[in-house]
Amino acid sequence: MLNYKGYSGHIEFDDEAGLFHGEVVDTKDVVTFQGRSVEEIVQAFRDSVDDYLDFCGQQEKA
Repeated sequence: MLNYKGYSGHIEFDDEAGLFHGEVVDTKDVVTFQGRSVEEIVQAFRDSVDDYLDFCGQQEKA
């Protein structure tokens, strides 16, 4: 489980595709991310949370 800015991310590994994929689990919306390495998945998770917060700010949801 990843944590960033109060949000958590659940990660799974798809061995057929050779990549990690995950979902931010603390939102009412569907927010997903993916990467091929631990470094990529962590950065993708953080980027997804930041993008989500930006979106919410624009929609006055945050």
